[in-house]
Amino acid sequence: LITAAAAPDCNMEFEFDIIVIGGGHAGCEAAAAAANMGCRTLLVTMDMTKFAQMSCNPAIGGVAKGQIVREIDAMGGYTGIVTDRSTIQFRMLNRSQLWRRTLEQTPNLSLWQDSVTGLLTDDRHVTGVRTRMGVVFKSKAVILTAGTFLEGLMHVGRSQAEGGRAGDSASHGLSAQLAELGFEIGRMKTGTPARIDGRSVDFSRL
Repeated sequence: LITAAAAPDCNMEFEFDIIVIGGGHAGCEAAAAAANMGCRTLLVTMDMTKFAQMSCNPAIGGVAKGQIVREIDAMGGYTGIVTDRSTIQFRMLNRSQLWRRTLEQTPNLSLWQDSVTGLLTDDRHVTGVRTRMGVVFKSKAVILTAGTFLEGLMHVGRSQAEGGRAGDSASHGLSAQLAELGFEIGRMKTGTPARIDGRSVDFSRL
């Protein structure tokens, strides 16, 4: 387990086969898959206390999510296994740190708390990443699973605020660089419905 405290200065370099940016659903699976295939893998997450914390709909067995979880399971992934072992009931999120413990105990997998601000390239080939702390990691490949955090913007009514999700900051730097490298950058809406206090609703009139 690598932590930010391990870096005495900003000139340290570490070399890996695979670097995974982001510790949500996709990032956890990508990091585990690469490490289990024998690759020296680094998972970079902005908050070590929240990686592997799945904040979206907990209904893993639902119609849409159930299909992809079965596909992940067929390829040796962990989402279905972790869900089966940790679910109390499907309305409750993140009541277990089993995903995190699974990753922490995976051979060949290191963890780093930081924000990736840029990709290292050589003749349009990605060769590593640079973090907000100025740390450089070299790698043969980079897997980007930043989800809603890249230039994340949250809309609440007419108000707007930067963030990957409520309480978390957005990630800056990568989007602009990806655009410079020729990737098309867009924004997808991930709509979370409003939460209404049931005590404020007169259900007899509905």
